[in-house]
Amino acid sequence: MTVGIEMGTTSSGQPATLDLEELLATRLLVQGNSGSGKSHLLRRLLEQSAPWVQQAVIDPEGDFVTLADRFGHLVIDAAEHTEAALQRAADKARAHRVSVVLNLEGLDADGQMRHAAAFLGGLFDADRDFWAPMLVVVDEAQLFAPAAAGEVSDEARRASLGAMANLMSRGRKRGLAGIIATQRLAKLAKNVAAEASNFLMGRTFLDIDMARAADLLGMERRQAEMFRDLPRGSFVALGPALSRRPLPIRIGAVETESRGTNPSLVPLPQTAPEEARELVMSAASAPDPIRPLPRRAPAAPPPDILAQLAQARPAAPQVRAEPAATAEELAARKAQLEKILRQILAEPEAAFRNVSVLYQDFLVRLRIHAVPGKPPEIPAFRRMLAVARAGISAEAAEGEEWQQIQARAAALPEDVQGVFLLLGRAALERSPCPSDGVIAQAYGTRSVGRARRLLSYMEEQGAIVCRPDAAGRRIVALVELGWETAPGDPNAT
Repeated sequence: MTVGIEMGTTSSGQPATLDLEELLATRLLVQGNSGSGKSHLLRRLLEQSAPWVQQAVIDPEGDFVTLADRFGHLVIDAAEHTEAALQRAADKARAHRVSVVLNLEGLDADGQMRHAAAFLGGLFDADRDFWAPMLVVVDEAQLFAPAAAGEVSDEARRASLGAMANLMSRGRKRGLAGIIATQRLAKLAKNVAAEASNFLMGRTFLDIDMARAADLLGMERRQAEMFRDLPRGSFVALGPALSRRPLPIRIGAVETESRGTNPSLVPLPQTAPEEARELVMSAASAPDPIRPLPRRAPAAPPPDILAQLAQARPAAPQVRAEPAATAEELAARKAQLEKILRQILAEPEAAFRNVSVLYQDFLVRLRIHAVPGKPPEIPAFRRMLAVARAGISAEAAEGEEWQQIQARAAALPEDVQGVFLLLGRAALERSPCPSDGVIAQAYGTRSVGRARRLLSYMEEQGAIVCRPDAAGRRIVALVELGWETAPGDPNAT
């Protein structure tokens, strides 16, 4: 399902829409000089997508902490926690699907790189069950993926650069969509910038930066001068999630404000020269007074970040507590869930889509159909998906025999359970053994070779026994249960 969020307007006054699902697969790079409106753009993107997808913000200046008041993001002050604690917190954030702002304000450059690397590593190394889609926004990305060595230690630079490279190159399969913003492409490591397929280029003045921006957008060099004339908050967009051709857009308004302020002119005080000399030079020439050392109370221990994550929940409208659902309401809700799941699986490419992508589509459809109650967690969704792919009827699913098949499947790895249930249904109904192509589709692949290897693996695990009949057709028997399928042609289409 396509989810479009409005980023602003085009030069013709039409809405400029960003395809959120496409963004999750293709990543985004934002460039613009200081004051061009990069942070405003990122804030607009975060606000518009907050109801649809989990978010994590790497915030070196503490500009995005105000998202917590409006959208329920959990703010983590990195200076108060160790790198190991941040890595565990990132893992818990993915498990509980909590949107997070990592505030790196107060740390030096070396500390910011180390703490950001630990947090990104925790997001990247989360368990496969928690690979739900997540936007990972990194402001001032040149600080964490510099093109050249600076004053920070080599160890911190390697850790941070490696975490950023993993986010942009390997994060997609784990549900992580990197969105990076930088003042200059020349300052950003090339192997990080090269992974983005969507671009938003703002105002820039150096010839080398304008030329590189024009190259990325597929524009001629003589058109690069336009980047000097872009007003604050205007960007040129290109990419599968934005536009197939370079498209100037004006970023729309935001609901939250940055904690930073733009400098403004303030009149100087009217001070006479003699009075000014007295105010300044008297303090400079006076001896330093002897002051007693201040007695400071012991610092309070840092907050328990894991407890905060366990208690945090995404922002949701306040509703009154409702009475417990009746049996009829529960049955109706279950029927709705199964109907929505069948609609998803009816799409042509559903069999080959990642479970995390299917789960995100499932959650969106639940909101569209206003299905009451708490949505199932992703482990429960995996079990529902396996049963739906097995094609068992609602009546048979309630029977004792099918419950035995499900209990036997629970001993296998989750990605294998769906195939076992498919074979179990065929054995229960005494229907022909599914072909290699059908088994491959149930496993989420087009390779019949992988389907045959999967059957061999299940046989090695003692879950099934495969044997041919007199005509060479395949029969699969379920170990311990004693049921077997009718003969079926493994090469049938």
